[in-house]
Amino acid sequence: MVYKWEEALRAKADKQGKADGINFKWVVNVADNDPTRQAANIEDLINQGVDMIIARAADSGTIGASIKAAKAADIPFVTFDHPPGDAKPLAHVGGDGFNDAKNAAVALAALLKSKNVPGKCIELEGALTDVNGHNRHEGWLAGLKGAIETLQTIPTNWNPEIFRSGTVNAMRAHPDATCLFLASDFALSSVQSALETVGRWAPDGDPKHVYIASLDVQPVAVKALEAGYLDVAMTYDADVLAKEAIGVAVDVAKKEKVACAPDCLIKGREATPANIKTLPNLWSRD
Repeated sequence: MVYKWEEALRAKADKQGKADGINFKWVVNVADNDPTRQAANIEDLINQGVDMIIARAADSGTIGASIKAAKAADIPFVTFDHPPGDAKPLAHVGGDGFNDAKNAAVALAALLKSKNVPGKCIELEGALTDVNGHNRHEGWLAGLKGAIETLQTIPTNWNPEIFRSGTVNAMRAHPDATCLFLASDFALSSVQSALETVGRWAPDGDPKHVYIASLDVQPVAVKALEAGYLDVAMTYDADVLAKEAIGVAVDVAKKEKVACAPDCLIKGREATPANIKTLPNLWSRD
């Protein structure tokens, strides 16, 4: 997805920039999710005197020092995808994790009710130190409204191995579980491995089927939706996020107020086995 974002950002910048008479020039560096390296990269950009910085925070807490340094140098700072902690950039462009998780919970509850299946779920939470993970957890809880019981919440730290081992252990501890909520489906292959281990990886219609709701709709999730193993997922639309981010950049370049600031949040769309093949502009399928 990271490469797709860069591709989409450049494409949107070319299109929107030309329309507004702005020529965007890019300096792209990669931190490989290393907060220390990211801080050094941003310091280098500040020293170069760039006009604007867009950063996907490797760590929600430590990015704050970089935001403050950019402000001191009078350089507009925008966070993308991963929101910061207490520090406030000019704007944050990202998915609306709270509402997406809430909507996933509501959709899953409705599906279970229609199937006359009791809602007994295991939640595979993101990282406790990640604002995205926290928002998605809180959204899941907000959407339940008593319709689904969360049997166990497993903090995964976004680690695929913990998605796998946590699912195995939780399913063995709660053999009556009927559903799973994945804070992100990037690790769906690990969850599949876990459910295969306990004999519960089966498509909808099979008595062994575990109903699964997730967020993001990564490529692995597209295939699982098409095959009926994944039941409902909320999209994380790279193209729309890129358009919003470049819209912010255009406002900055024109020295205009950023209309969506401080939180430029994009709501996901509901993907199901019924609509996954026709859902338009889905980066993970197209």
